[in-house]
Amino acid sequence: MGAPSVEFWFEFASTYSYVAAMRIEEQARGRTVVWRPFLLGPIFAAQGWRDSPFNLFPAKGAYMWRDLERLCEREELEWRRPSVFPRSGLLPARVAVAAANEAWLPRFVRAVYRANFAEDRDISSADVIGSVLESLDLRAADWLARAQSADVKERLRAETETARTRGIFGAPSFVVSGELFWGGDRLADALEWPASSDGRRA
Repeated sequence: MGAPSVEFWFEFASTYSYVAAMRIEEQARGRTVVWRPFLLGPIFAAQGWRDSPFNLFPAKGAYMWRDLERLCEREELEWRRPSVFPRSGLLPARVAVAAANEAWLPRFVRAVYRANFAEDRDISSADVIGSVLESLDLRAADWLARAQSADVKERLRAETETARTRGIFGAPSFVVSGELFWGGDRLADALEWPASSDGRRA
């Protein structure tokens, strides 16, 4: 039996998801990565949070911004602190759901993260997401229209509910053989988790 696939649950507003998205495929060493976009807003709201915890708790936020600088320097990733945080990732998440079976999905995800966290562009804007799609030689108007369809909207709501029911409370999160790992610093642990009938070590 081959190594189990890795479900990568990400939210476009998530800072640490940026680093994970840019590195997960190379670190997975050929293991299948299943890209699972979802929205943190409804999950935070269920906990009584109306904003990112990095805004609600200033000391935590200050640490996160400095930590991201260190991580991006270490990983040689472009980094620019967004002038607005968090930005709504609703539109790109809908595009990602619509493109779930497309080979270009990982490139789209990485391009959106670069737009937000390296170029300080407004990823909630149809113009920005359209330009990202066009940079991948895709018909932006077609994919933006699909993203606004009732079917795609419902599928994203369903994905977010699936994340909630599976105990996912933050991003990035990784699921391997039914085992949940939260946070970019747990990617290596997720990739080392073995395949077994119950998803646990013998």
